[in-house]
Amino acid sequence: MKRFFKSEVAGGVFLLMASILALVASNSGMADLYGHFLSVPFAIRLGDAGLEKPLLLWINDGLMAVFFFLVGLEIKREALFGRLASFQKLALPLAAAVGGMAVPGLIYAAINWGDPAALNGWAIPTATDIAFAMGVLAVLGKRVPTGVRIFLLALAIIDDLGAILVIAFFYTSDLSTVALGLAGAALVFLVLLNRLGVRTFTPYLLVGLFLWVCVLKSGVHATLAGVAVAMAIPSRNKEGKIEGGMLTQIEHSLQPYVAFGVLPIFAFANAGVSFSGMSFASLFQPVTLGILLGLVVGKPIGVFIGAYLAVKVRLAALPEATDWKQILAAGMMAGIGFTMSLFIGGLALQGAEAQAWIRLGVLSASVIAAIAGGGMLAVLARKTP
Repeated sequence: MKRFFKSEVAGGVFLLMASILALVASNSGMADLYGHFLSVPFAIRLGDAGLEKPLLLWINDGLMAVFFFLVGLEIKREALFGRLASFQKLALPLAAAVGGMAVPGLIYAAINWGDPAALNGWAIPTATDIAFAMGVLAVLGKRVPTGVRIFLLALAIIDDLGAILVIAFFYTSDLSTVALGLAGAALVFLVLLNRLGVRTFTPYLLVGLFLWVCVLKSGVHATLAGVAVAMAIPSRNKEGKIEGGMLTQIEHSLQPYVAFGVLPIFAFANAGVSFSGMSFASLFQPVTLGILLGLVVGKPIGVFIGAYLAVKVRLAALPEATDWKQILAAGMMAGIGFTMSLFIGGLALQGAEAQAWIRLGVLSASVIAAIAGGGMLAVLARKTP
């Protein structure tokens, strides 16, 4: 059990179980209870001031800010010391990620061009779910070359950064200058804490909570506060060493809570789609079809083209013991959009019907991408000496 919970597979298993529970709940006698549970109002008040939201929004705005905080820590660590620390390391996954976001977005836009409301969901098929993708790779074990693993992980990290930028620039509502000003002041204070050498997490947590409330009230999506706080966390300890630094300590401590708590809860709250009245033809509804083709077809094509061009113009080289077939298979794996795609879908399109189309497309595409990408990698592993 200890080995299982420390493995990359475990997080993906919990995500899958939570998704199955959501599907069972929304397609059984528990459907009404499931809906009422997610709409239960929950309030936090301090005198006359307070926040009141249904449980679903607390999960999507609050818990997911913790997930984005962890993603921010991972991006910062990789950019400073890891796989993204030099242009030589960055070039191949960056080019692949750009292609892997552009092509799916274009496919979705082409299918939904005549519907301005649906067109707003163009970014849904551009995302990659790190937890599920790395979970599938973990199942395949050492048969997958290390170069492919590193390439896919770096690609997924850059993909997440791209998703963060998309949310910031394209999915914000009317902005409040007062709230944004207070959020900016909180961010400056966080930077000062870093520069003054504060290595205790409590001050960052308290200022971070204030920043989250300000961002929530500003019209910018609240989860971006998690990324902002992560960028201010010190990367080294008092002796100037990376190991034992605050960034790595928090990342390692937080990882299990996100993998086994935050993400499964998010999946349970957002993966429930009722199949009542749906048929095979429902997959050809424009929103669903755009997501499905974007993730299953657009992702591998975009990743392959981006990587091929980067190698062709000599900006990058293929990882050791890796060939183009494996890059294509990794691109298929990148089509597992799940968490991030569902999250962006919740911001992009409103209404129960639209959300049903989104969930159907994301779930179907993620399953197909996992089976196709994992299967291709397994077949290639057998043929490789």
